[in-house]
Amino acid sequence: MNIIRQATYEINDYKIHQREYLYRGFLQVEKVSLSHRLFNKTSYTPTIQRELIHRPEAAGVLLYDDEQQKFALIEQFRVGAMDDEQSPWQLEIIAGVLDGDETPESCIRREALEESGCEVDDLEHLFTFYPSAGACSELFHLYSAKVKLPKEGGIFGMPDEGENIQLHLISYQDLNTLLTNGRLRNAPVIMALQWLKQHIKTIKNV
Repeated sequence: MNIIRQATYEINDYKIHQREYLYRGFLQVEKVSLSHRLFNKTSYTPTIQRELIHRPEAAGVLLYDDEQQKFALIEQFRVGAMDDEQSPWQLEIIAGVLDGDETPESCIRREALEESGCEVDDLEHLFTFYPSAGACSELFHLYSAKVKLPKEGGIFGMPDEGENIQLHLISYQDLNTLLTNGRLRNAPVIMALQWLKQHIKTIKNV
């Protein structure tokens, strides 16, 4: 079997013995008892218990402007980083959770307007991935979008939802420094900026 094309085992190769919700709110926490197939064997693991955090699907976008040679990142307080030794105010791409049966593209267009004032037309899908599959069910859809960025940043967000977001417009010239100085601390922004680095290289060679 080619593991590049297909996983060793599939969805029918594990067994759920018991599921119990420990908490139900915006996030849900579930205790799951299960067993799964062992590699190179026909047997299963003994029953194991795992805590699973359920979080809605999310989508994010890197806004960039080849004309201005700039890209947009937002900065906001993140409770998950409140014990970070540097700062709980994180630099991120624009992102949000999908509302009901909303598509990732619709979510991104809504969030881009709320968090940057930018209208997004064409979107390029980069990756869909689990940010933390060891404990969380969240699926994240990552995109990039070529837009006309404003000349200056500003303060955005939905105050009634507790949002206080600062928009930063950053020069392409500062990209390498940002990727290596330790300021970036979350996966989607790092992945998006690695993509942008390749994009910049491509347009320079055209």
